[in-house]
Amino acid sequence: MISSDTSRFRYTNKNGDRSGIRISRVLSETVRADSKNVRWYVMGDDDTFFVPENLVRVLRKYDHKQYYYIGSVSETHWQNHEFSYNMAYGGGGFAISYPLAKAIEKMQDKCIQRYPYLYGSDDRMQACMAELGVPLTKEVGFHQFDLYGNVMGLLSAHPVSPLISLHHLDKIEPIFPNVTRVKALKRLKKPITLDSAGLMQQSICYDRPRKWTISVSWGYSVQINRGILPAREIEKPITTFNDWYGTNDENSLTFNTRPYHGNGCQRPYFYLLSNAYASTTNDTTTSVYAHDGAPGGKCKWRMADPSRIRHVEVYKKPDPNLWDKQSPRRNCCRVLPTNKNDTLLIDVVPHPNPLIESLVFV
Repeated sequence: MISSDTSRFRYTNKNGDRSGIRISRVLSETVRADSKNVRWYVMGDDDTFFVPENLVRVLRKYDHKQYYYIGSVSETHWQNHEFSYNMAYGGGGFAISYPLAKAIEKMQDKCIQRYPYLYGSDDRMQACMAELGVPLTKEVGFHQFDLYGNVMGLLSAHPVSPLISLHHLDKIEPIFPNVTRVKALKRLKKPITLDSAGLMQQSICYDRPRKWTISVSWGYSVQINRGILPAREIEKPITTFNDWYGTNDENSLTFNTRPYHGNGCQRPYFYLLSNAYASTTNDTTTSVYAHDGAPGGKCKWRMADPSRIRHVEVYKKPDPNLWDKQSPRRNCCRVLPTNKNDTLLIDVVPHPNPLIESLVFV
């Protein structure tokens, strides 16, 4: 569709662009097109990468016959301070249930007229939601990515929630090094096909003989940390990235982080996805991760040196109903024996049960 003329609407924000009016009205114009059997309207930008299977998984948790406005906020605190912590960011994407979209369509034009000073489309959308009394239902799998630099640290410690979207891919470095942004995204095609529900879900386990803490972000990365570190630290993203304003201040972010240490003993070894395939015999996936090539630095700690590990193989049974059967919980994993000195074998268990508890500290 071609958007209708919006010249009759006032726009007074000196830092923005009046296209925000046109974009916000896309919802109403789409509703007026009267498509059949619609449950949800989903908005995103032209540089938003969606995992449709996970988008559907999240939306089917909610009653589409009720009023729902679902999305997430910015990763940078000052963005939320400037706009709103109650606003779903359009780049990360958001979903609006059918009856709510119908209600917005009836009042949006009058609503927009009351907010000529707002910046863009998503703050106008939230202003109208506020008038209807509809709060933001937050799903942290929508990623606005108001960040710069290398987001490997963040994607290696994804929240316990389905990965739904990635945004600002032109602002961050390719999520896999030494390839274009498009080729980097295409590398996710195999794990999405094999087990979209498990994509980038973290599991934590320990190699006690070697005194290593291992974190798996399935379908993306593995990290080996020297020392036995508590899970509450490993679940924090490593600051390989910067906030939207380039402050290098961890307090500017909306989540807890841990530093990317300069000390060679404390800096983890990262391994990034190189291949993934399904077994033809036991319904298990195998994903292979190669060392990212970053120098590890000298370390005098008296424990095994992870630099000898060049590849990590991770075995996991996919479960398309991972998010349907139980409350959210991080995966478990365990280190498997092998005679290969340069390879680490990991078994990821997607569904914890009482028998699995002992695996956490194996």
